[in-house]
Amino acid sequence: MSTAALPTFPMGRRQFDPPVEFAGLPPISPVRMPSGATGWAVTALAPAKALLADPRVSSDRSRTESPIPGLNRRFDAIEPGMFIAMDDPEHAHYRRMLTGQFTVRRMRALEGRVEEIVRDQLDALVAAGAPGDLVAEFALPVPSLVICELLGVRYDSREEFQETTKTLLSLTATQEEVFEARRRVRDFLTELVAAKRKQPDDALISGLIEAGALTDQELVNISMLLLIAGHETTANMLSLGTFALLQNPEQMRLLRADPELMPTAVEELLRYLTIVGSLGLARVAAEDIEIDGVRISAGETVLISLPAVNRDPHLAEDPDTLDITRPRTSHVAFGHGIHQCLGQQLARTEMKIGYRQLLDRFPTLELACDPQDVPLRTDMGIYGVHALPVRW
Repeated sequence: MSTAALPTFPMGRRQFDPPVEFAGLPPISPVRMPSGATGWAVTALAPAKALLADPRVSSDRSRTESPIPGLNRRFDAIEPGMFIAMDDPEHAHYRRMLTGQFTVRRMRALEGRVEEIVRDQLDALVAAGAPGDLVAEFALPVPSLVICELLGVRYDSREEFQETTKTLLSLTATQEEVFEARRRVRDFLTELVAAKRKQPDDALISGLIEAGALTDQELVNISMLLLIAGHETTANMLSLGTFALLQNPEQMRLLRADPELMPTAVEELLRYLTIVGSLGLARVAAEDIEIDGVRISAGETVLISLPAVNRDPHLAEDPDTLDITRPRTSHVAFGHGIHQCLGQQLARTEMKIGYRQLLDRFPTLELACDPQDVPLRTDMGIYGVHALPVRW
């Protein structure tokens, strides 16, 4: 089949739903990449999990094509420490070091601080008065403060990494803008690593330094991954999840009435919204693979759409409906296989505490604009809302 006849990998999202084009695709479908080459879109649960767990499917992004239109090129070469774009054994080498820092003790110790941080941000939201922007005044500051505490970053430096992160995740930024943002965040983190070497603390970066096995370049790249993932993902789940609950008032009522539903509500919101992987987690076949009667040739790009996968009816009955009473599913909002999100338990903690305090504090919380006027992050690599005007 000519690549001209193939569908172009869908880019847009509807308010809370995956792109409408996914509804008509087979579970593993050939698609046209921005360069015109053939790639594969995976939109069903079973093949997605199988491919994400298959060692023949490489995470080395330097071997895959970017799905972003206008960037008809391979991803950049993988630098030391960029473990999310590596395969084993290199990936396992870094993962083991980080697992040693994400201890149960450290995560439990952070819970009390998360409670305090959420309470303080809600106090600030009240003091500023209604209407307010839940993104700028609550959803973004909370995980930013938490990741700063975890890594040992001064919170007054947050504007530096938040602005550069916004550019790095933008789907419309030019290559020059991306390179400049990358330079700025690396300069910031290089200075931070140097400061931690001189004056260590009990935070995560100092813990990695104390282990003694990482170069400054590795420490900077690992810190950059954790800093970006640690605040962008949770911030967008807090804001988009609140938006979804406001648009589903019966679900919000149930959650207010029964606090015990919060853990299952968080899992359902993660499944229903799935803010990561809208463009498809980019992988490449390291060798020929046959799955479900489909042959994927060595060197072809595989794009696994986590939002579409989490709407698979084999995962959840009536998957396009938000149901916070739904028993926990084996969703892939945090990925699957060896690259499953390292900080997922911390993210769950932030969401459970954040949603709980928000709903308790504002029993009359409502949108302060028409739902269609809420600006969606369709231009970003991590989905969500740019702003969420609310009143109470």
